[in-house]
Amino acid sequence: MSKANCSNQLPTHFILLGIPGLEPVYLYLALVFTIVYLTSVMGNLTLLFIIKIDRSLHEPMYFFLCMLSAIDLVLSNSTTPKMLGILWSNNNEIYFEACLTQMFFLHSFAIIESALLLAMSFDRYIAICHPLRYNSILTNLLITGVGVLAVSRAIALMTPLPFLLKRLPFCSASVIHHSYCEHMAVVKLACVDTTFNNIYGLVVALFIVGLDLIFIVWSYILILQAVFRLASAEARFKALSTCAAHICAILSFYVPVVLSSVVHRFGKDVPIHIHILLANVYLMLPPLINPIVYGVRTKQIRKIIKSAFNLVM
Repeated sequence: MSKANCSNQLPTHFILLGIPGLEPVYLYLALVFTIVYLTSVMGNLTLLFIIKIDRSLHEPMYFFLCMLSAIDLVLSNSTTPKMLGILWSNNNEIYFEACLTQMFFLHSFAIIESALLLAMSFDRYIAICHPLRYNSILTNLLITGVGVLAVSRAIALMTPLPFLLKRLPFCSASVIHHSYCEHMAVVKLACVDTTFNNIYGLVVALFIVGLDLIFIVWSYILILQAVFRLASAEARFKALSTCAAHICAILSFYVPVVLSSVVHRFGKDVPIHIHILLANVYLMLPPLINPIVYGVRTKQIRKIIKSAFNLVM
């Protein structure tokens, strides 16, 4: 790209294209995404409220679940409202600083969620492999420390991103081929070599997804070894059933991430709208699935929801 098309000044705003190629069905997509968004917000707020008011749920597993719901609320609200603005009313302009802020929050909280899923796998490991020491190991101090560590790691890894982007000259046509300010989509607009930015983004993604996922898999290998040493089939089933909701949470988070990464790296002939839809699923699916799965799988939560529903009816 010629230097004539570049600017040494930072752009005042970007244009988000949304989901190119699917413009004729924007209203249908907007309706579906609005329903998903509202369901996600209501589900996670309900989960937080139930855990707060029911003292029997004031246990380590549910404290982690509270953190997960709070993270999912941030993820939902960091990208979906702007995307709905594009789909409903073609409101596709976003200020440069707002774009960087959105990028920081969505990537940071995705990293925090990955760390929290790892912590929850440790919780399940202790509950099944060392049940008598569960409360003595998973103290409030340890849970708080895990939360602080997860946030600190995300901030340390994501803080350089805005500064790395601000040092780049951007092209005069600041059009992002995406529905939100994803890091690589913004980097592509730069008029200079962006090898360092590309490597940094790739290393962070591999470090987070790879490392956390390895430890999660390892914890479940240990869990399965402990479960299959149990004497009765009923005891094995009961132990595994306590992990069902967490496994669903892991799959809803990591499967879209891995699938989107594979398609992005190797699917050169895949239409751009497929890439963008997968990226949106990666952010919208966990906040939708987690409260539903934990609501269905947790007896106390299910009981409170049923009582509230009967009261309303």
